[in-house]
Amino acid sequence: MQALQSQSLSPEAVEETLGPQIGAEYRKVLRQGRAEREREQAEKLGIRLVGLWEAGYPEVLRQLESPPSVLYLRGEIPPFERSIGVVGTRRASAWASDWARKVALELAQAGVSVISGLARGIDTAAHQGNLEGGANTLGVLGSALDQIYPPENRPLAQKMSLLSEFPLGTPPQAPLFPRRNRLIAALARSVLVVEAGVKSGSLITAKFALELGRDVLAVPGRPGDPFSQGCNRLIQDGAGLVLGAEDVLGNLGLRVRPRPAVELEGPEAALHRALLELGQALPDDLAQALGLSPAEVLSHLTLLELKGLALALPGGRYGPGA
Repeated sequence: MQALQSQSLSPEAVEETLGPQIGAEYRKVLRQGRAEREREQAEKLGIRLVGLWEAGYPEVLRQLESPPSVLYLRGEIPPFERSIGVVGTRRASAWASDWARKVALELAQAGVSVISGLARGIDTAAHQGNLEGGANTLGVLGSALDQIYPPENRPLAQKMSLLSEFPLGTPPQAPLFPRRNRLIAALARSVLVVEAGVKSGSLITAKFALELGRDVLAVPGRPGDPFSQGCNRLIQDGAGLVLGAEDVLGNLGLRVRPRPAVELEGPEAALHRALLELGQALPDDLAQALGLSPAEVLSHLTLLELKGLALALPGGRYGPGA
């Protein structure tokens, strides 16, 4: 869609070039005087205001049924083709947080940016891992950019790009989070749900993604785990099953980088062979099969994980990573 140059930003020119809906939004902004009043304050905070009629406005958001008339942006929005939305429960289990952080880091190393909501739990872990891998991770907020929520994520927020559709001073409010979720779904090429119950807000993001024609991916969990029921049902309904970064890269149509050969010896070699033979197993079962203590098995599994040769799976199980 063609955007207008600043010198031609009359309501008539906007309406003629971009259509009556965007023209009406532009007239509303002019009546409120919101954009101009806030621009100076926003600039002091390092925030840019991007109008629906301007060249910097993301085309994927213009395609929404009700696109935000003004965006508040600090940093840059990652390229659509190399973006993955990662969402999940705020009360994440230890394995899910570790998994999200590790996979987000590996995705960053492959040039993929995570878009999420800066919430506690899975969102936080995914942003952290993506940052550690050197990617431009984007947090989409359910509040204004000067009202970071949760407050403990303020240091994390300072290191990443942020986006909101809400005017400065808007505090976090429950009705705003679904609106935030639709932006995550629109900005990302696919959406990955890591851990979610049946009433999780993450499923709202997945629903928006499906409505927008995006792929929905999910990490499986134990059948009896209430925090995995949402993911398991998504997979039952046709979501792509994800066990690691390679599955996400494959969904995005990106080449999976081959791992360099690693020479293993002693217990590590035996443990890796056992994982290849069994597919997946609990550490206690591996300890019994190999004649090692559970502590030794966990120590060697950690080393294999660092080498990319073991993968922590839902339910405390481990499988071969390569």
